[in-house]
Amino acid sequence: MESFGIDEAWLDVTGSAGLFGDGVTIADAIRRRMRKELGITASVGVSWNKIFAKLGSDIKKPDATTVITKENFRDIVWPLPVEELLYVGRSTRRKLENRAIFTIGDLARRNVDDLRLLLGVCGETLWNFANGLDTSPVRRSGEESIVKSVGNSTTAVRDLVNIEDVKMIVYVLAESVAARLRKHGLKCTIVAISVRDTELCSFERQGKLSGPTFVSGDIAQKALELFIANYRWHKPIRSLGVRGTGLVTAGGDIQLGLFNPDKTKVEDLERTGDSIRRRFGHYSIQRGVMLLDRRLTGFNPKDDHVLHPFSFFR
Repeated sequence: MESFGIDEAWLDVTGSAGLFGDGVTIADAIRRRMRKELGITASVGVSWNKIFAKLGSDIKKPDATTVITKENFRDIVWPLPVEELLYVGRSTRRKLENRAIFTIGDLARRNVDDLRLLLGVCGETLWNFANGLDTSPVRRSGEESIVKSVGNSTTAVRDLVNIEDVKMIVYVLAESVAARLRKHGLKCTIVAISVRDTELCSFERQGKLSGPTFVSGDIAQKALELFIANYRWHKPIRSLGVRGTGLVTAGGDIQLGLFNPDKTKVEDLERTGDSIRRRFGHYSIQRGVMLLDRRLTGFNPKDDHVLHPFSFFR
């Protein structure tokens, strides 16, 4: 069983067919039990790969089983709008529609080399998805993929209209990113930000740190530098994201600069903050800047974030 967000999961029932019947039988049994025991409905997709199973679960809601086979997927899947395919977001959809690709079938019939030129490796991946060529296995329950980056983002409760608003959100996110890095025993060497304005125009920027860190102040400072250097306030801001990448192990050896300050005490202080929060709750210790607007900063991205495992890109 592989979880995908808060209310979805893939199940590989290959080894259960002898006990409970084929995929359709098992799917119907799950729906009946959920309705009887929990009083909620569920839509289930049954297919030979994860992409089409996910797609099938979205086709008939709120309470149905959709079966997509190797024989019928062209009839069921290909007429659907291209944005119904997993990982085709707003920006990718616009790029595809500019090439007259409006349905999943249009995508499947295009030359894969053209899609690779248009979207990079993602173009080839989406072409494989559209043609039913996804071979990614369902992960065992509890299995985690290698962490390549650690980040959090948020859509603010109100528009961000000045640098002080941005600073408050950045520090909330940086605290979360730093805490998660420490939890995994990692440090980041690169900080990336994502910014989306009220017109839904977005961009990302990243910058290299002077050295590996899991200190929230270092991450926030670099994120603010990137923001100030790249945003001109044409529009208010709707959402922000902060991410640490270029990860290294926290206990690894690093080259110290002659004039760089020793951050051992700061790192110990942040670990102490983690211990206090574990005992007394997330809001037991906060930066002063977060108290300037409790409505804006009163969220906990570390515990509230939902992980979406990108198993297809491992």
